[in-house]
Formats: sequence, C-alpha cells, structure tokens
Amino acid sequence: MKNQKEVHEFILLGLTKDHQLILFILFLLLYVTSLLGNGVILTVTLAEPRLHTPMYFFLGHLSFLDIFYTTVTVPKMLSGFLKVNQTITSLECLTQLHFFHFLGSSEAVLLSVMAFDRYVAICNPLRYTVIMNKRVCFLLVGATWCIGFFHALIHTVVTSQLWFCGPNRVHHFFCDIKPLLKLACSSITLNLTLLNAVTGSMGLGTFFLTLLSYIYIVSFLFFKVKSSQSRWKAFSTCASHLTVVTVFYIPILSNYMLASADGSSEREMIITLLYSVVTPVLNPLIYTLRNEEVKSALKKILSRKLSSG
Repeated sequence: MKNQKEVHEFILLGLTKDHQLILFILFLLLYVTSLLGNGVILTVTLAEPRLHTPMYFFLGHLSFLDIFYTTVTVPKMLSGFLKVNQTITSLECLTQLHFFHFLGSSEAVLLSVMAFDRYVAICNPLRYTVIMNKRVCFLLVGATWCIGFFHALIHTVVTSQLWFCGPNRVHHFFCDIKPLLKLACSSITLNLTLLNAVTGSMGLGTFFLTLLSYIYIVSFLFFKVKSSQSRWKAFSTCASHLTVVTVFYIPILSNYMLASADGSSEREMIITLLYSVVTPVLNPLIYTLRNEEVKSALKKILSRKLSSG
C-alpha cells in the first residue's frame, strides 16, 4: 500500500452526463428559489414584531440553515454541469463533507426542538411563555448547532484518516461519506460502524423525539379538548411543521439507516437531492402557504414598502 500513490484530488462524476444545460437551468432555478424563499422567511421573522415568538425564532433558524445547506452542495454541482471534469481537492472534499453533515444533522435536531415547542404550546399553553422563555430558546438552538457540529466532526476526522490510492472518481455530485468509502484502500470498518451507530442514532433519536411530541399532542387534543373546532385550530399550528418533518425524514432515514459501502449510487443521489435540494425549496412554500401569520406579516411588510416607495 505504501508503494501506491496517494490520491489528493477527486473527480465528482455528478448526476449524469446527459441534458447538462437543462439540468443546470433546473437546479439553478431551485437554488435561487431556495435562497429567495428562505431569505424572505428569515427577513419576515426578524422584521415583524408579532413573530418574535419561540415558534418563529426556530423557524428563522431553520431558514438560515436551509440557505447554507443548499449552498454547500448546489453551486459545486452547477459548475459541474458546465465542465467536462469537476475536480475537488481532498481538503475541499472533507470541508464539504463536514458542512453537509453539520447543517443536515443540525436541521434534524432543530425539527425535533420545533416539535417540542408545539407540544408545550398546545398541551401546556398557560405555562408556554415561562417554559419556552428567551434563555431556553437560545440554549436549545445552541445545543442544536453544537450537536450538529460534533456529529459532523466525528465523520470528518475518521474519513480524513482513510487511505485513497485510486481510482479517484466519486459517483456523486458532492463529497459524501458512502461514495468516498467505496474508493478507500484502507479499512472502512470504523467508518461504517460510526455511520450506523452515530448517524443512525442521530436520525432515529430526533425522529422518535419528534414523533413522541406529536403522540402527546394528538392524545391531548383527543382526550382533553372536547370541541372539534378547537382541536383543528390547535393542530393547524402544527400542520406546516409536520409536513416539513415528513418531507425531510423519509428520504434521510432511508439513506443512512443500515449503511453499507455497497449501495446504488443513483438511488443514493436521488434520495440526497430530495432532502438537500428539494426540501429547502419546499420549506418556505409550506410555511407561507399554510401559515396565516407568516402570510399576514409578509403582506404587511410589502404594503409598508410599497407605501413608503
């Protein structure tokens, strides 16, 4: 192994070599839509005093996460559509891998925090402002970022210890763990163990915490709230979040549960596209279309701008 040359640069093969221009335009539109949509949500939650509540504080962080989550992968993918060979250095590859998993796992934790916020708001409304005070909100968001960072750091460190001696062609549109493991010349047992144990626990843990919050919410609404109108009104405040959770978790759990180095590259790329590119585009649409407070605040800001202009 020592006589073999070490690889310091990889070639990202991307999605496909067909219809490059069409795909470039499609993903450019998706990326711009994601930036604009999440930028609008972030601006509205900051600018409108009525939205300075825990729910919208977390929503603002979700939009902030989604802006950078798509930026980690999409610009590199777009440039790949315009080049014959999309190269990336080992350092750039590890950096991309780290930030992808840092932001992705932070989003998973944040969604479970948002579910807990809805549980407190619906099941304990009289103590909501006491429980979800400003200090608690900042601690929850801080914990979210820290958990995401250290989860990604574990994978970045163990991946950096792998030996790559060729080939260097990554069957993906960015540097993810599983496509890199397929190219490693050294043992990948530790990497797969951590991927199954740490990432699997992270995905399932946050999913079950979210599920537990909704079980309590549904139980409370059915057994404690007598009016069907009141039930629907309370549950409607969760509808947007529940939709986002469903769109996010289904593909991510199928991609990282029981990970192995022998998966279908095409299947993994399609699933990754769903939660890393499509979901950040859908999130602002879901929250603006299904949330009257956000729509009202957006109309108010727009009318204010038009009247001042």
